[in-house]
Amino acid sequence: MLCASAAAVAQTVSLGGTFGDKALLVIDGAPRTLAVGSAAGDVKLLGVQGTDAIVEIKGKRVTLALGGAPVNLGGSARSERNGAQIVLTADGAGHFFTTGTINGKAVRFLVDTGATYIGIGQAEADRLGIDYRTGRRGFSGTANGAVPVYMVPIASVRVGDVQVYNVEATVLPATMTHILLGNSFLTRFQMKRENDTLTLDRRF
Repeated sequence: MLCASAAAVAQTVSLGGTFGDKALLVIDGAPRTLAVGSAAGDVKLLGVQGTDAIVEIKGKRVTLALGGAPVNLGGSARSERNGAQIVLTADGAGHFFTTGTINGKAVRFLVDTGATYIGIGQAEADRLGIDYRTGRRGFSGTANGAVPVYMVPIASVRVGDVQVYNVEATVLPATMTHILLGNSFLTRFQMKRENDTLTLDRRF
């Protein structure tokens, strides 16, 4: 009983995106899409207002702001250390690779300042549990011409000890050995390159 109680206290919820009368909630690190009136465990979605979601957590009404700090299931803000700087070193070809997480799952990133959004191959999106088929449809220009893509919000992206919430991504019908870390993530930082070192200082 003590272990179960401790696990419940540790749970958190944050808002990763809104879609009409639905909201993408990140509950204890796992993304869940809920319609108004539906629930997942102790979290019930009461309503969606613009980019905010109103939820009921253990009987308490809480408003979750898009990109806001996680809230624990007791209804109070969670104290979580979140870094403000990322320092990367180029490989022999001048590319900046790094490991990180998307929605809590390990991935390998390649910094790509020419990509508008984070770019993810469909196989990798499936592995990460991203429900991209409900996302917006669009097209992306590639070396082989325009290809159809899905536009989806990523609830959380972490590199080192820096975590960013609600980051736009595109899921492409291609096999990719890494995920492109594009400008939907990078523009939240002030970037400075000196020789083989790239420093990203968080702006917001």
